[in-house]
Amino acid sequence: MTTLRVHLKVKGTVQGVGFRPYIHNMAKDCGLNGWVCNTSEGVVIEAEGEKNDIEDFIYRIDKENPVHSNVQSLELIFLEVVGYKSFEIKESIIGEKTALIMPDIAMCEECKKEIQDTANRRYKYPFTNCTHCGPRYSIIKTLPYDRKNTTMSAFVMCDDCDKEYNDPDNRRFHAQPNACPVCGPSIELCDNKGEIIGKTVTAIKMAASLIKEGNIVAIKGLGGFQLMTDARDAVAVERLRVRKNREAKPFAVMYYDIDEVKKACSVSQVEEQILCSAQSPIVLLMKKGHPVAANIAPGNPYLGVMLPYTPLHFILMQNLKIPVVATSGNLSEDPICIDEWEAIEDLGNVADYFLIHDRPIARHVDDSIVREIKGKEQILRRARGYAPLPIFIEDGKTSVIALGSHLKNTVSVSHGSNVFISQHIGDLGSQKSNEAFGKTIDDFIGIYEEKPEVVAFDKHPDYVSSKFAEGLELPKISVQHHYAHILSCMADNQISSPVLGISWDGAGLGDDGTLWGGEFLIINDNSFDRVAYFDPFSLPGGEIAIKEARRSALGLLYKVFGDKMFDKKSVKTFNSFEPVELKNICQMLENIINTSNTSSVGRLFDAVSSMIGLCHNSKYEGQAAMQLEFAAQGYKTDEFYPYELHDNDNVLIIKYNKFLESLISDLEEGCATGMISLKFHNTLVEIIVDIAKTVNIDKVALSGGCFQNKYLTERAIDRLTTENFKVYWHQRVPPNDGGISLGQVLAAKREK
Repeated sequence: MTTLRVHLKVKGTVQGVGFRPYIHNMAKDCGLNGWVCNTSEGVVIEAEGEKNDIEDFIYRIDKENPVHSNVQSLELIFLEVVGYKSFEIKESIIGEKTALIMPDIAMCEECKKEIQDTANRRYKYPFTNCTHCGPRYSIIKTLPYDRKNTTMSAFVMCDDCDKEYNDPDNRRFHAQPNACPVCGPSIELCDNKGEIIGKTVTAIKMAASLIKEGNIVAIKGLGGFQLMTDARDAVAVERLRVRKNREAKPFAVMYYDIDEVKKACSVSQVEEQILCSAQSPIVLLMKKGHPVAANIAPGNPYLGVMLPYTPLHFILMQNLKIPVVATSGNLSEDPICIDEWEAIEDLGNVADYFLIHDRPIARHVDDSIVREIKGKEQILRRARGYAPLPIFIEDGKTSVIALGSHLKNTVSVSHGSNVFISQHIGDLGSQKSNEAFGKTIDDFIGIYEEKPEVVAFDKHPDYVSSKFAEGLELPKISVQHHYAHILSCMADNQISSPVLGISWDGAGLGDDGTLWGGEFLIINDNSFDRVAYFDPFSLPGGEIAIKEARRSALGLLYKVFGDKMFDKKSVKTFNSFEPVELKNICQMLENIINTSNTSSVGRLFDAVSSMIGLCHNSKYEGQAAMQLEFAAQGYKTDEFYPYELHDNDNVLIIKYNKFLESLISDLEEGCATGMISLKFHNTLVEIIVDIAKTVNIDKVALSGGCFQNKYLTERAIDRLTTENFKVYWHQRVPPNDGGISLGQVLAAKREK
């Protein structure tokens, strides 16, 4: 028989998933000698043995992998035999940093069994983990993923843990966060002055009792603090709203197990799979009855639900057995707190007590948010469980750093054919969020020791991200917002041009200096053409109209009817203003003072929501549009309002005249609000189909914040599919501005 020595380089998600122990045991099973080690690029293997055994080994690496791993590439060369006597795991090799960092993973079933076993040394230990679960991205400081390069480096393993760590037959073999009550992180309960009042398991029991009594407890979790209180207690929930300055935006709720979730909400098979997955995100589910206090998600038929995803959460929920609010531990506009003493300082007036631990968090990682669209997972906020796994692109040239948008900010860095998208950073509206934005940029460049060749950013010059780009000594590429949206969707779905992109959102600066947001773009090989858009209308007061849907309504009405808009007595918007205020706004519109023009479908949603009396003033982003979406539930019709497409030098402009006349006629005749909403949604979809048929490109991509609307997105998919178009929507990357940085990377690469 022929003896061979093979050298393999494995790239992909192969660190922090038990890949080296898996290879070690597979090599022994194949009768091979050699070694395996982590490198900054991935995993390197050398194996010697008989030809058939080597071939079987290579085949199994390509086809069989640990559950959370993903092999992107397998490079191999054959070398001269050196006579290895055993197979071992060697010390890591430092080199070019291209290995993929694994996201934080929810507690596995084996660890869950251990912490419930009274005979196990990890009974009720809140930091139990193994190679199949636990912290990854939130604790890594640099590559390769070894314990010394994580925030666990300060915790020296005891003899028992060290034995597990070095035993190839143990599932904790080279589990970097491995720990136990003897040697690992510990937990304490303190009041909002920082005075310790409980430790270990007692601290968790006390925290549970305090929550049941109506207190607000800040919990230091995996990627930052969460604020928890009894989700059944309307008084406690209202207290949290007041202290957190979160008047009406829905709170997420954590349930003890999936059976309790099913009692409170309708859960499809896909939704259950997502809830119980290793990612364990918040999932938007339809409520059944009255599962929690009404002020958890006022006026919202959906509930954001999650299950315990760490041992700490599970032990706490074992003591509670009730649904609890589990919302981000931050003040409005700020990133979540990750340091216990910073949290006590910042949240001391919000939380009554703090359940803290001494395992440092390297970076804030919020909870991800997901919903089901057409039987598939759609990520709305990409963070824990998903970030920073990359999106693969064809172009491996030119290293780009992209700084995203102003709202729902993320940062992306390209490295070869991978684009790494950061965790959700949030809205860049406060000093602390701006600091988190800068730290994330440093993180991404630092972990990979990347040297970007170009910086891409939003075309709007006043965004924090755009101003930050100006300070970087790199070639600069500004990217139109809606072009980035569609490129993001194309990358998410691995499709190439030509594509008809439909990009609808709140606003983004257009190439003509106006605010775009209702765009139909043909994406070609290196740029785009704007082939259709909604007729721009005025927003009196500019940015204030984002929070006051009634201003969008007045702007739209004035666009169509001028001064005669007041003849439309059935329109509910007028009654929301004081007479003097209404007069002043009308003068703004008439004299074009402090107004901006927009084609935004997001603002169109706001306008209709106000006109039919659903929401005049939004208490959180998107509320007016959401209320309009929710109003349509329970109604059925394929009817839609008439509309006009005006051809302006081969660019279609969508006019509102017939549409508004018909909608107001329905109002005058007392048509149900929900039916008007449904017909409005149907109208938007028919416009999409009409323009798609006119443009006649078979691939259609849907992107932008408006396509978080489940009914709008699913009906558009159905109608376009019926008309034989290939429809693409977001799944792994958010359709909202959380996906903008990915699109900016693609735009920059197209220019270079």
